[in-house]
Amino acid sequence: MRKNNFLKITTYAAVFGLIGGMSFEGTTYISNKYLNKSAVESTSSTTKSIDNTKTLSSTSTKTSSSDGVSGISENVLPSIVAIDVKTTETSTDVFGRTYKQDASGSGSGIIVAQDSKNIYIATNNHVVADANSVSVTFNDKSVYSAVVKGTDSDSDLAVVEVPVSKLSADTLSNIKVATLGDSSKTKVGAQAIAIGNALGYGTSVTVGYISAKDREVSSEDTNMKLLQTDAAINPGNSGGALVDSTGAVIGINSSKYADTSVEGMGFAIPINTAIPIINDIVKSQTVSEDEQAYFGIKGTDVSSEYAQYYNLPEGIYVSSVTSGSPAEKAGIKKGDVVVKYKGKDVTTMEGLQEKMSRSKAGDKVEITVKRADNGEYKEVKVTVTLGRKSDAPQETTDSSSSEGNSDSDNGSTNNGSDSNSGQNSRNGGSFFN
Repeated sequence: MRKNNFLKITTYAAVFGLIGGMSFEGTTYISNKYLNKSAVESTSSTTKSIDNTKTLSSTSTKTSSSDGVSGISENVLPSIVAIDVKTTETSTDVFGRTYKQDASGSGSGIIVAQDSKNIYIATNNHVVADANSVSVTFNDKSVYSAVVKGTDSDSDLAVVEVPVSKLSADTLSNIKVATLGDSSKTKVGAQAIAIGNALGYGTSVTVGYISAKDREVSSEDTNMKLLQTDAAINPGNSGGALVDSTGAVIGINSSKYADTSVEGMGFAIPINTAIPIINDIVKSQTVSEDEQAYFGIKGTDVSSEYAQYYNLPEGIYVSSVTSGSPAEKAGIKKGDVVVKYKGKDVTTMEGLQEKMSRSKAGDKVEITVKRADNGEYKEVKVTVTLGRKSDAPQETTDSSSSEGNSDSDNGSTNNGSDSNSGQNSRNGGSFFN
């Protein structure tokens, strides 16, 4: 399957503008078991669902063919939201001086589940990454503050939540939970409808077809197998729904091929890929500081570019293993490449840390690594009993040499960072420098 250089893929978090009227763009557009009957409607006859949630009424998948796209859209739109974020942009001038400016951006989201406490909205990680605040505009134009429940940067997925108690009765009666389809049954040539908050103007609808399935697309940090469509996916559509002719969600819109010579190449994360990740995020509980997990490796991202150039597996190259750590006790070795955590693909330290942040000290987790054996990399699975942050060796030098103790606060580490849960490790480019 042909690989596309994702450096030419433009992800759309929205048209991100500096507060003050300026706007800009780059490779990324910064841009019925409830307590009462006023709970959100949920999708009926869903083919896929988010676990451990209760829903009432939903978008239907029985739209009459005579209604066409307009009927499908009318049915699905109550499950689509606009997401607005505020962030802080940092820039450096030619003299090395650093400036910070407030910025805002827009994206889309899909109401995928509800329980007795919250409405859960799926979106792209790049829509809400580094957001200082998040607000959601529902189909009835009502606006509410939202909280990022969790993220998975490896899959570019995130979940934001809005407390049910904060929503008015009118809003609860107007919004619905989306019907989730089965993307494995989607056929090339089938109709596809993209719905989202294009350009931050509000929800809009575009129509096309499924151009390809399992299209392997490479970014700097990871490869993803996506649905390809010629339905227009514009800035702000990120996190919105790609639905089939029945109105079931088959994908989460994420990106578009950006090139002056290319027309109609949009991509969406298959819903079958997204559901287990969203489930993990929705079900995750806040881990108290004394229960935060400790793994005990230092690692560096192996991007698809470096993997091809150096003939290494994509994943996290283990540059060192802390003596006596859970990783060492489980048999993880220097030179291993971590590729899965609890059966889920990991390609970056940031992604590993995000997944670890949903685990507790004492949890037994399966880690899959690829290990060099006579010139070939072979898959090895080990079970690691995660340690406790307080038991991790304390740093004695700079932050890049820390030993894998978890931290619930978001921070930033340099390449060669450790497996601290909850920290961000975005720089994978200096691995072989």
